[in-house]
Amino acid sequence: MVKKTASAGDSKAAAIAKVFDLIQEHSVELVDLRFTDTHGKWQHTCQHVSTIEEDSFTDGFMFDGSSIAGWKAINESDMVLLPDATSAVMDPFSARPQLILFCDIIEPSTGQPYNRDPRSTAKLAEQYLKSSGLGDTAFFGPEAEFFIFDNVQFGTGPNYGTYQLDSIEGPDASLKDYPEGNMGHRPGVKGGYFPVAPVDSESDLRAEMLATMGEMGLAIEKHHHEVAQSQHELGTKFETLVRSADFMQIYKYCVHNVAHSYGKTATFMPKPIFGDNGSGMHVHQSIWKDGKSTFAGNGYADLSDTALYYIGGIIKHAKALNAFTNPSTNSYKRLIPGFEAPVLLAYSARNRSASCRIPYATSPKAKRVEVRFPDPTANPYLAFSAMLMAGLDGIKNKIHPGDAMDKDLYDLPPEELKQIPTVAGSLREALEALAADHEFLLAGGVFTKDQIDSYITLKWNDVYRFEHTPHPIEFEMYYSV
Repeated sequence: MVKKTASAGDSKAAAIAKVFDLIQEHSVELVDLRFTDTHGKWQHTCQHVSTIEEDSFTDGFMFDGSSIAGWKAINESDMVLLPDATSAVMDPFSARPQLILFCDIIEPSTGQPYNRDPRSTAKLAEQYLKSSGLGDTAFFGPEAEFFIFDNVQFGTGPNYGTYQLDSIEGPDASLKDYPEGNMGHRPGVKGGYFPVAPVDSESDLRAEMLATMGEMGLAIEKHHHEVAQSQHELGTKFETLVRSADFMQIYKYCVHNVAHSYGKTATFMPKPIFGDNGSGMHVHQSIWKDGKSTFAGNGYADLSDTALYYIGGIIKHAKALNAFTNPSTNSYKRLIPGFEAPVLLAYSARNRSASCRIPYATSPKAKRVEVRFPDPTANPYLAFSAMLMAGLDGIKNKIHPGDAMDKDLYDLPPEELKQIPTVAGSLREALEALAADHEFLLAGGVFTKDQIDSYITLKWNDVYRFEHTPHPIEFEMYYSV
Protein backbone atom coordinates (compact mmCIF):
# COMPACT_ATOMS: atom_id res chain seq x y z
CA MET A 1 0.00 0.00 0.00
CA VAL A 2 1.45 3.34 -1.09
CA LYS A 3 0.49 6.48 0.78
CA LYS A 4 1.50 9.94 -0.43
CA THR A 5 1.44 13.15 1.52
CA ALA A 6 -1.70 15.22 0.88
CA SER A 7 -1.25 18.93 0.28
CA ALA A 8 -2.91 21.24 2.83
CA GLY A 9 -6.09 22.93 1.70
CA ASP A 10 -6.80 20.37 -1.00
CA SER A 11 -10.19 18.92 0.01
CA LYS A 12 -9.86 15.84 -2.18
CA ALA A 13 -6.35 15.17 -0.94
CA ALA A 14 -7.54 15.65 2.63
CA ALA A 15 -10.36 13.14 2.08
CA ILE A 16 -7.92 10.63 0.61
CA ALA A 17 -5.59 11.13 3.56
CA LYS A 18 -8.50 10.44 5.90
CA VAL A 19 -9.15 7.14 4.11
CA PHE A 20 -5.60 6.01 4.84
CA ASP A 21 -5.98 7.19 8.43
CA LEU A 22 -9.11 5.02 8.78
CA ILE A 23 -7.26 2.09 7.25
CA GLN A 24 -4.50 2.45 9.79
CA GLU A 25 -6.77 3.19 12.76
CA HIS A 26 -9.00 0.14 12.20
CA SER A 27 -6.32 -2.21 10.81
CA VAL A 28 -8.43 -2.54 7.66
CA GLU A 29 -7.80 -5.68 5.61
CA LEU A 30 -10.42 -5.26 2.89
CA VAL A 31 -11.86 -2.31 0.97
CA ASP A 32 -15.35 -2.87 -0.42
CA LEU A 33 -16.18 -0.85 -3.54
CA ARG A 34 -19.93 -0.17 -3.61
CA PHE A 35 -22.07 1.19 -6.45
CA THR A 36 -25.78 1.36 -7.23
CA ASP A 37 -27.35 -0.25 -10.30
CA THR A 38 -30.32 1.09 -12.26
CA HIS A 39 -32.82 -0.82 -10.11
CA GLY A 40 -31.38 0.88 -7.02
CA LYS A 41 -29.68 -2.23 -5.65
CA TRP A 42 -26.28 -1.86 -3.97
CA GLN A 43 -23.57 -3.89 -5.73
CA HIS A 44 -19.97 -4.46 -4.65
CA THR A 45 -16.56 -5.86 -5.38
CA CYS A 46 -13.89 -6.23 -2.72
CA GLN A 47 -10.20 -5.26 -2.88
CA HIS A 48 -7.44 -6.31 -0.53
CA VAL A 49 -6.11 -3.24 1.24
CA SER A 50 -2.67 -3.76 -0.35
CA THR A 51 -4.16 -2.73 -3.72
CA ILE A 52 -5.37 0.66 -2.45
CA GLU A 53 -3.08 3.53 -3.37
CA GLU A 54 -3.57 7.28 -3.66
CA ASP A 55 -3.79 6.84 -7.44
CA SER A 56 -6.80 4.54 -6.90
CA PHE A 57 -8.91 7.65 -6.39
CA THR A 58 -8.01 9.01 -9.83
CA ASP A 59 -7.48 5.82 -11.85
CA GLY A 60 -10.20 3.68 -10.28
CA PHE A 61 -10.73 -0.05 -10.78
CA MET A 62 -11.87 -1.85 -13.93
CA PHE A 63 -14.95 -4.09 -13.85
CA ASP A 64 -17.39 -5.80 -16.21
CA GLY A 65 -20.33 -3.46 -16.82
CA SER A 66 -22.14 -5.97 -19.04
CA SER A 67 -23.08 -7.99 -15.95
CA ILE A 68 -25.24 -5.12 -14.63
CA ALA A 69 -28.81 -5.15 -15.96
CA GLY A 70 -29.53 -2.21 -18.26
CA TRP A 71 -25.90 -1.15 -18.66
CA LYS A 72 -23.28 -2.31 -21.18
CA ALA A 73 -23.27 -4.86 -24.00
CA ILE A 74 -20.69 -7.64 -23.79
CA ASN A 75 -18.60 -6.05 -26.58
CA GLU A 76 -18.19 -2.79 -24.63
CA SER A 77 -18.17 -4.12 -21.10
CA ASP A 78 -15.06 -2.50 -19.58
CA MET A 79 -15.95 0.23 -17.10
CA VAL A 80 -14.26 2.02 -14.21
CA LEU A 81 -15.27 2.11 -10.56
CA LEU A 82 -14.01 5.45 -9.20
CA PRO A 83 -14.01 5.55 -5.37
CA ASP A 84 -15.29 8.67 -3.61
CA ALA A 85 -12.89 9.27 -0.73
CA THR A 86 -15.42 11.43 1.13
CA SER A 87 -17.77 8.44 1.46
CA ALA A 88 -15.46 6.17 3.44
CA VAL A 89 -17.14 4.28 6.29
CA MET A 90 -16.37 1.11 8.22
CA ASP A 91 -18.57 -1.92 7.55
CA PRO A 92 -20.08 -3.12 10.86
CA PHE A 93 -21.23 -6.45 9.39
CA SER A 94 -18.02 -7.87 7.91
CA ALA A 95 -16.09 -10.60 9.71
CA ARG A 96 -12.72 -9.04 8.84
CA PRO A 97 -12.02 -5.27 9.20
CA GLN A 98 -13.52 -3.80 6.05
CA LEU A 99 -13.86 -0.25 4.74
CA ILE A 100 -16.70 0.74 2.38
CA LEU A 101 -16.16 3.28 -0.42
CA PHE A 102 -19.03 4.54 -2.57
CA CYS A 103 -18.05 4.63 -6.25
CA ASP A 104 -19.07 6.50 -9.38
CA ILE A 105 -19.03 4.78 -12.77
CA ILE A 106 -16.66 6.17 -15.40
CA GLU A 107 -16.45 5.51 -19.15
CA PRO A 108 -12.83 4.43 -19.69
CA SER A 109 -12.76 5.68 -23.30
CA THR A 110 -13.72 9.25 -22.35
CA GLY A 111 -12.93 9.55 -18.66
CA GLN A 112 -16.43 10.99 -18.18
CA PRO A 113 -19.20 9.80 -15.82
CA TYR A 114 -21.31 7.00 -17.31
CA ASN A 115 -24.69 8.43 -18.29
CA ARG A 116 -26.59 5.46 -16.84
CA ASP A 117 -24.85 5.62 -13.46
CA PRO A 118 -27.51 6.75 -10.94
CA ARG A 119 -25.02 8.41 -8.57
CA SER A 120 -23.48 10.42 -11.39
CA THR A 121 -26.97 11.56 -12.38
CA ALA A 122 -27.58 12.78 -8.83
CA LYS A 123 -24.32 14.73 -8.88
CA LEU A 124 -25.35 16.36 -12.17
CA ALA A 125 -28.70 17.32 -10.62
CA GLU A 126 -26.88 19.13 -7.81
CA GLN A 127 -24.66 20.89 -10.35
CA TYR A 128 -27.66 21.90 -12.45
CA LEU A 129 -29.37 23.47 -9.44
CA LYS A 130 -26.30 25.64 -8.83
CA SER A 131 -26.00 26.63 -12.49
CA SER A 132 -29.70 27.55 -12.65
CA GLY A 133 -29.25 30.34 -10.11
CA LEU A 134 -32.37 29.14 -8.30
CA GLY A 135 -30.41 27.76 -5.39
CA ASP A 136 -27.11 26.25 -4.37
CA THR A 137 -28.23 23.33 -2.18
CA ALA A 138 -31.11 20.85 -2.32
CA PHE A 139 -31.95 19.08 0.93
CA PHE A 140 -33.78 15.74 0.96
CA GLY A 141 -35.15 13.87 3.95
CA PRO A 142 -36.58 10.43 3.06
CA GLU A 143 -38.70 8.46 5.52
CA ALA A 144 -38.60 4.83 4.41
CA GLU A 145 -40.92 2.25 5.96
CA PHE A 146 -40.37 -1.51 5.94
CA PHE A 147 -41.77 -4.82 7.17
CA ILE A 148 -40.06 -7.41 9.37
CA PHE A 149 -41.05 -11.08 9.09
CA ASP A 150 -39.89 -14.25 10.80
CA ASN A 151 -40.08 -16.41 7.69
CA VAL A 152 -40.75 -15.90 3.99
CA GLN A 153 -41.35 -18.43 1.23
CA PHE A 154 -42.16 -17.65 -2.39
CA GLY A 155 -41.77 -19.05 -5.87
CA THR A 156 -43.25 -19.16 -9.36
CA GLY A 157 -43.13 -21.66 -12.18
CA PRO A 158 -45.07 -22.73 -15.27
CA ASN A 159 -47.75 -24.38 -13.13
CA TYR A 160 -47.53 -22.68 -9.73
CA GLY A 161 -47.26 -19.32 -8.04
CA THR A 162 -47.13 -19.00 -4.27
CA TYR A 163 -45.88 -16.95 -1.34
CA GLN A 164 -46.28 -17.19 2.41
CA LEU A 165 -45.14 -14.73 5.08
CA ASP A 166 -44.94 -15.44 8.77
CA SER A 167 -44.56 -12.90 11.55
CA ILE A 168 -45.11 -12.99 15.30
CA GLU A 169 -47.15 -9.80 14.77
CA GLY A 170 -48.82 -10.80 11.52
CA PRO A 171 -52.08 -12.31 10.32
CA ASP A 172 -53.09 -15.59 12.01
CA ALA A 173 -50.29 -15.25 14.61
CA SER A 174 -52.88 -15.34 17.40
CA LEU A 175 -53.74 -18.94 16.45
CA LYS A 176 -50.20 -20.29 16.24
CA ASP A 177 -48.25 -22.32 18.75
CA TYR A 178 -44.87 -20.93 19.80
CA PRO A 179 -42.23 -22.78 21.91
CA GLU A 180 -42.45 -20.15 24.63
CA GLY A 181 -46.24 -19.94 24.35
CA ASN A 182 -48.50 -17.52 22.50
CA MET A 183 -48.82 -14.42 24.67
CA GLY A 184 -51.44 -12.79 22.47
CA HIS A 185 -50.05 -9.24 22.57
CA ARG A 186 -49.80 -7.88 19.02
CA PRO A 187 -51.20 -4.99 16.97
CA GLY A 188 -54.40 -5.47 15.01
CA VAL A 189 -54.89 -4.51 11.37
CA LYS A 190 -53.96 -0.81 11.05
CA GLY A 191 -53.24 -0.89 14.81
CA GLY A 192 -49.47 -0.56 14.96
CA TYR A 193 -49.22 3.18 15.58
CA PHE A 194 -47.93 3.54 18.51
CA PRO A 195 -48.60 0.91 21.23
CA VAL A 196 -45.75 0.09 23.63
CA ALA A 197 -44.27 -3.35 24.29
CA PRO A 198 -45.25 -6.15 24.41
CA VAL A 199 -47.66 -5.20 21.59
CA ASP A 200 -44.71 -3.54 19.84
CA SER A 201 -42.46 -6.60 19.76
CA GLU A 202 -39.54 -5.22 17.76
CA SER A 203 -38.47 -2.11 19.68
CA ASP A 204 -35.06 -3.51 20.62
CA LEU A 205 -34.45 -4.68 17.06
CA ARG A 206 -35.23 -1.21 15.68
CA ALA A 207 -32.96 0.37 18.29
CA GLU A 208 -30.13 -1.88 17.13
CA MET A 209 -30.78 -0.87 13.51
CA LEU A 210 -30.79 2.80 14.44
CA ALA A 211 -27.57 2.54 16.47
CA THR A 212 -25.81 0.71 13.63
CA MET A 213 -26.87 3.39 11.15
CA GLY A 214 -25.40 5.95 13.54
CA GLU A 215 -22.12 4.03 13.57
CA MET A 216 -22.10 4.28 9.78
CA GLY A 217 -22.36 8.06 9.82
CA LEU A 218 -26.08 8.81 9.63
CA ALA A 219 -27.49 11.52 11.89
CA ILE A 220 -30.06 9.34 13.65
CA GLU A 221 -33.22 10.75 15.22
CA LYS A 222 -35.89 8.16 16.09
CA HIS A 223 -37.50 4.78 15.55
CA HIS A 224 -41.09 3.58 15.90
CA HIS A 225 -43.65 1.00 14.88
CA GLU A 226 -45.76 1.92 11.88
CA VAL A 227 -49.49 1.51 11.24
CA ALA A 228 -49.51 -2.00 9.78
CA GLN A 229 -48.73 -5.22 11.58
CA SER A 230 -44.98 -5.97 11.35
CA GLN A 231 -44.30 -2.52 9.84
CA HIS A 232 -41.59 -0.14 11.06
CA GLU A 233 -39.72 3.10 10.41
CA LEU A 234 -36.40 4.62 11.44
CA GLY A 235 -35.78 8.38 11.38
CA THR A 236 -32.67 10.23 10.24
CA LYS A 237 -31.84 13.88 9.60
CA PHE A 238 -32.15 15.44 6.13
CA GLU A 239 -29.05 15.80 3.96
CA THR A 240 -27.95 17.12 0.58
CA LEU A 241 -29.27 15.19 -2.43
CA VAL A 242 -26.35 12.86 -3.16
CA ARG A 243 -25.49 12.34 0.48
CA SER A 244 -29.14 11.60 1.32
CA ALA A 245 -29.24 8.98 -1.44
CA ASP A 246 -25.97 7.48 -0.15
CA PHE A 247 -27.47 7.33 3.32
CA MET A 248 -30.61 5.61 2.02
CA GLN A 249 -28.37 2.81 0.72
CA ILE A 250 -26.78 2.53 4.17
CA TYR A 251 -30.26 2.64 5.77
CA LYS A 252 -31.40 -0.36 3.72
CA TYR A 253 -28.11 -2.18 4.30
CA CYS A 254 -28.44 -1.83 8.07
CA VAL A 255 -32.12 -2.81 8.14
CA HIS A 256 -31.54 -5.94 6.07
CA ASN A 257 -28.42 -7.07 7.91
CA VAL A 258 -29.49 -6.34 11.48
CA ALA A 259 -32.78 -8.17 10.86
CA HIS A 260 -30.80 -11.06 9.39
CA SER A 261 -28.53 -11.18 12.45
CA TYR A 262 -31.64 -11.46 14.65
CA GLY A 263 -32.90 -14.41 12.60
CA LYS A 264 -35.55 -12.28 10.91
CA THR A 265 -36.07 -10.90 7.41
CA ALA A 266 -36.84 -7.32 6.38
CA THR A 267 -38.40 -6.13 3.14
CA PHE A 268 -38.96 -2.72 1.55
CA MET A 269 -41.71 -4.07 -0.72
CA PRO A 270 -44.47 -1.45 -0.65
CA LYS A 271 -47.36 -3.90 -0.22
CA PRO A 272 -46.42 -7.36 1.07
CA ILE A 273 -49.61 -7.82 3.14
CA PHE A 274 -53.14 -7.70 1.72
CA GLY A 275 -55.66 -5.60 3.64
CA ASP A 276 -53.22 -3.50 5.70
CA ASN A 277 -51.19 -0.35 5.09
CA GLY A 278 -48.24 -0.43 2.70
CA SER A 279 -44.77 1.05 3.03
CA GLY A 280 -44.04 4.48 1.61
CA MET A 281 -40.96 6.65 1.46
CA HIS A 282 -42.16 10.19 2.14
CA VAL A 283 -39.48 12.60 0.94
CA HIS A 284 -39.06 16.04 2.53
CA GLN A 285 -37.49 18.55 0.13
CA SER A 286 -36.28 22.13 0.15
CA ILE A 287 -33.97 24.40 -1.84
CA TRP A 288 -31.53 26.79 -0.19
CA LYS A 289 -29.50 29.69 -1.50
CA ASP A 290 -26.78 31.64 0.31
CA GLY A 291 -27.59 29.90 3.59
CA LYS A 292 -31.33 30.60 3.50
CA SER A 293 -34.34 28.49 2.53
CA THR A 294 -36.00 29.71 -0.67
CA PHE A 295 -39.19 27.93 0.43
CA ALA A 296 -39.97 30.29 3.34
CA GLY A 297 -42.29 33.18 2.59
CA ASN A 298 -45.56 34.90 3.35
CA GLY A 299 -47.94 32.83 1.25
CA TYR A 300 -50.01 29.75 2.04
CA ALA A 301 -48.63 28.01 5.16
CA ASP A 302 -45.81 30.60 5.19
CA LEU A 303 -44.46 29.32 1.89
CA SER A 304 -42.83 31.38 -0.83
CA ASP A 305 -43.96 31.45 -4.45
CA THR A 306 -40.82 29.42 -5.17
CA ALA A 307 -42.08 26.61 -2.94
CA LEU A 308 -45.55 26.69 -4.51
CA TYR A 309 -44.08 26.57 -8.01
CA TYR A 310 -41.89 23.65 -6.92
CA ILE A 311 -45.05 21.82 -5.82
CA GLY A 312 -46.67 22.76 -9.13
CA GLY A 313 -43.84 21.07 -11.01
CA ILE A 314 -44.10 17.93 -8.88
CA ILE A 315 -47.85 17.69 -9.48
CA LYS A 316 -47.59 18.43 -13.23
CA HIS A 317 -44.98 15.71 -13.78
CA ALA A 318 -46.19 13.30 -11.08
CA LYS A 319 -47.14 10.41 -13.35
CA ALA A 320 -43.77 10.54 -15.11
CA LEU A 321 -42.07 10.79 -11.71
CA ASN A 322 -43.92 7.65 -10.62
CA ALA A 323 -41.71 5.64 -12.99
CA PHE A 324 -38.77 6.57 -10.70
CA THR A 325 -40.46 7.10 -7.33
CA ASN A 326 -42.72 4.01 -7.56
CA PRO A 327 -40.78 1.72 -9.89
CA SER A 328 -42.22 -1.71 -9.03
CA THR A 329 -45.47 -3.39 -10.02
CA ASN A 330 -46.05 -3.88 -6.29
CA SER A 331 -45.89 -0.09 -5.79
CA TYR A 332 -49.37 0.31 -7.23
CA LYS A 333 -50.92 -2.14 -4.79
CA ARG A 334 -50.02 0.49 -2.16
CA LEU A 335 -51.26 3.48 -4.18
CA ILE A 336 -54.96 2.79 -3.74
CA PRO A 337 -57.58 4.61 -1.64
CA GLY A 338 -58.31 3.46 1.92
CA PHE A 339 -54.83 2.74 3.29
CA GLU A 340 -53.47 6.25 3.93
CA ALA A 341 -51.73 6.20 0.54
CA PRO A 342 -51.55 9.62 -1.14
CA VAL A 343 -53.08 8.88 -4.54
CA LEU A 344 -54.59 12.35 -5.10
CA LEU A 345 -52.37 15.05 -6.58
CA ALA A 346 -53.11 17.91 -4.24
CA TYR A 347 -51.22 19.88 -1.61
CA SER A 348 -52.11 20.90 1.91
CA ALA A 349 -50.65 22.02 5.21
CA ARG A 350 -50.36 19.16 7.71
CA ASN A 351 -52.89 17.07 5.73
CA ARG A 352 -51.47 13.57 5.28
CA SER A 353 -54.11 12.64 2.71
CA ALA A 354 -52.52 15.03 0.18
CA SER A 355 -49.68 13.82 -2.03
CA CYS A 356 -47.75 17.02 -1.24
CA ARG A 357 -47.90 18.01 2.42
CA ILE A 358 -46.51 21.14 4.08
CA PRO A 359 -45.35 20.02 7.52
CA TYR A 360 -45.95 22.42 10.39
CA ALA A 361 -42.85 24.46 11.20
CA THR A 362 -42.33 27.69 13.14
CA SER A 363 -38.84 28.39 11.80
CA PRO A 364 -38.28 29.58 8.20
CA LYS A 365 -35.34 27.15 8.09
CA ALA A 366 -37.74 24.23 8.49
CA LYS A 367 -40.04 25.17 5.61
CA ARG A 368 -40.18 22.24 3.23
CA VAL A 369 -42.42 20.15 1.02
CA GLU A 370 -43.14 16.50 1.85
CA VAL A 371 -43.84 14.46 -1.28
CA ARG A 372 -45.73 11.43 -0.02
CA PHE A 373 -46.29 9.13 -3.00
CA PRO A 374 -42.73 7.65 -3.37
CA ASP A 375 -41.94 4.25 -1.91
CA PRO A 376 -38.67 2.57 -0.83
CA THR A 377 -38.30 0.38 -3.95
CA ALA A 378 -37.17 3.61 -5.65
CA ASN A 379 -33.57 4.09 -6.69
CA PRO A 380 -32.87 7.06 -4.38
CA TYR A 381 -30.40 8.75 -6.74
CA LEU A 382 -32.81 8.70 -9.67
CA ALA A 383 -35.95 9.43 -7.64
CA PHE A 384 -34.47 12.41 -5.78
CA SER A 385 -32.93 13.80 -8.98
CA ALA A 386 -36.18 13.43 -10.92
CA MET A 387 -38.20 15.19 -8.22
CA LEU A 388 -35.69 18.03 -8.05
CA MET A 389 -35.84 18.44 -11.84
CA ALA A 390 -39.66 18.48 -11.76
CA GLY A 391 -39.65 21.07 -8.98
CA LEU A 392 -37.10 23.24 -10.79
CA ASP A 393 -39.21 23.03 -13.95
CA GLY A 394 -42.15 24.28 -11.89
CA ILE A 395 -40.09 27.20 -10.55
CA LYS A 396 -38.66 28.17 -13.94
CA ASN A 397 -42.08 28.08 -15.62
CA LYS A 398 -44.02 29.41 -12.61
CA ILE A 399 -46.37 26.43 -12.52
CA HIS A 400 -48.81 27.23 -9.71
CA PRO A 401 -50.43 24.17 -8.11
CA GLY A 402 -53.81 25.89 -7.64
CA ASP A 403 -55.71 26.07 -4.39
CA ALA A 404 -54.70 23.98 -1.41
CA MET A 405 -56.96 21.14 -0.27
CA ASP A 406 -57.36 21.38 3.49
CA LYS A 407 -60.06 18.73 3.82
CA ASP A 408 -59.86 14.96 4.27
CA LEU A 409 -59.33 13.87 0.68
CA TYR A 410 -60.14 10.26 1.52
CA ASP A 411 -63.77 11.16 2.27
CA LEU A 412 -64.56 13.41 -0.69
CA PRO A 413 -67.86 12.83 -2.49
CA PRO A 414 -67.50 11.20 -5.93
CA GLU A 415 -68.30 14.40 -7.84
CA GLU A 416 -65.45 16.26 -6.11
CA LEU A 417 -63.09 13.32 -6.37
CA LYS A 418 -63.35 13.28 -10.15
CA GLN A 419 -61.93 16.79 -10.33
CA ILE A 420 -58.63 15.91 -8.64
CA PRO A 421 -55.86 14.32 -10.72
CA THR A 422 -54.24 11.14 -9.41
CA VAL A 423 -50.88 9.42 -9.54
CA ALA A 424 -50.37 6.61 -12.04
CA GLY A 425 -52.44 3.50 -11.42
CA SER A 426 -49.84 1.00 -12.60
CA LEU A 427 -46.19 0.73 -13.57
CA ARG A 428 -47.36 0.45 -17.18
CA GLU A 429 -49.10 3.83 -16.93
CA ALA A 430 -46.07 5.40 -15.22
CA LEU A 431 -43.67 4.19 -17.92
CA GLU A 432 -45.99 5.45 -20.65
CA ALA A 433 -46.15 8.81 -18.88
CA LEU A 434 -42.35 8.97 -18.65
CA ALA A 435 -42.02 8.17 -22.34
CA ALA A 436 -44.35 11.09 -23.15
CA ASP A 437 -43.13 13.55 -20.48
CA HIS A 438 -39.38 13.65 -19.91
CA GLU A 439 -38.12 16.90 -21.43
CA PHE A 440 -37.88 18.44 -17.97
CA LEU A 441 -35.39 15.71 -17.01
CA LEU A 442 -33.06 16.50 -19.91
CA ALA A 443 -32.39 20.09 -18.83
CA GLY A 444 -28.70 20.68 -18.16
CA GLY A 445 -27.87 17.15 -19.35
CA VAL A 446 -28.84 15.74 -15.94
CA PHE A 447 -30.70 12.80 -17.47
CA THR A 448 -30.11 11.72 -21.07
CA LYS A 449 -32.55 10.32 -23.61
CA ASP A 450 -30.46 7.14 -23.80
CA GLN A 451 -30.62 6.74 -20.04
CA ILE A 452 -34.39 7.23 -19.91
CA ASP A 453 -35.00 4.87 -22.84
CA SER A 454 -32.82 2.17 -21.26
CA TYR A 455 -34.59 2.64 -17.92
CA ILE A 456 -38.02 2.26 -19.55
CA THR A 457 -36.85 -0.86 -21.42
CA LEU A 458 -35.54 -2.39 -18.20
CA LYS A 459 -38.76 -1.70 -16.32
CA TRP A 460 -40.95 -3.04 -19.14
CA ASN A 461 -39.46 -6.43 -18.31
CA ASP A 462 -41.11 -6.18 -14.88
CA VAL A 463 -44.44 -5.19 -16.44
CA TYR A 464 -44.27 -8.07 -18.93
CA ARG A 465 -43.49 -10.69 -16.28
CA PHE A 466 -46.20 -9.38 -13.97
CA GLU A 467 -48.92 -9.06 -16.60
CA HIS A 468 -48.20 -12.44 -18.22
CA THR A 469 -47.97 -14.56 -15.07
CA PRO A 470 -51.18 -16.16 -13.72
CA HIS A 471 -51.99 -15.00 -10.19
CA PRO A 472 -53.37 -17.26 -7.43
CA ILE A 473 -56.37 -14.97 -6.94
CA GLU A 474 -57.34 -15.55 -10.57
CA PHE A 475 -57.88 -19.23 -9.83
CA GLU A 476 -60.31 -18.29 -7.06
CA MET A 477 -62.17 -15.88 -9.34
CA TYR A 478 -62.18 -17.72 -12.65
CA TYR A 479 -61.28 -21.42 -12.38
CA SER A 480 -64.88 -22.65 -12.32
CA VAL A 481 -66.26 -20.17 -14.86
